[in-house]
Amino acid sequence: MTDFFTMQPGETAAPLPPGPVLCTGTAGMRRIHRFLLWAYSEAPGLVRSAAPGDTARAAYVGEVLGNFDMVLHIHHEGEDLLMYPPLGERAPACALHIEQMLAQHRQVTDRLKVIEPLRLKWMATADAETGKELAERYEDLSAVLNVHLRREVTEVMPAVDRVMTEKEMSSVGQHGINQVDRKFLVGYLGMVLATNPPADQKELFKEIPLPVRLAYRLVGRRMYRKQYSTLFPGRAVPATL
Repeated sequence: MTDFFTMQPGETAAPLPPGPVLCTGTAGMRRIHRFLLWAYSEAPGLVRSAAPGDTARAAYVGEVLGNFDMVLHIHHEGEDLLMYPPLGERAPACALHIEQMLAQHRQVTDRLKVIEPLRLKWMATADAETGKELAERYEDLSAVLNVHLRREVTEVMPAVDRVMTEKEMSSVGQHGINQVDRKFLVGYLGMVLATNPPADQKELFKEIPLPVRLAYRLVGRRMYRKQYSTLFPGRAVPATL
């Protein structure tokens, strides 16, 4: 089976700076990108799972989708602030690829701005027309992410691994963790873990603050299973740590 993170015909990686590999940024980026790819592949179907007029279902699904949108925005914000500026300074030959990635970030931001008021309206009304448009908007966003999240890993991250330290890349991920409260992390960590292979789950779990790990072991896993079952009635809940 072909790995999703495989360069497509006509695509080229950014020039690799000289020197040794300094960090494992590519591996970490794959982990969060797997979750985002899963989240937005499911988003249109989740919107369509609420019958017209079912405001209870729309409110629940809409809140989850809003949290996905928040995670996506914060993820890109961390890269814009903490990853791409040093990459541009230390690997100027990557300028074209950096601009392409930042342009794709702007495309995502523009789509999230359109989705937000639609999502809020649909949560309150669950009307059919708004739901139809919201599902289509999420399909469009998913298509953009299917390109961006793959190309960022295949084209840019190998260069990042050569110019940024493990501590610096850790700060990119920590930016996201710092933007959300611990209760949120505990509740959503299961979904992030479940979208990754077992070995990656273990590595990802190490990056999470110890109090959150302990809380996940105590209550978070149950929260994840309940949420997944509510979102996808009748589906088997994917195993996780």
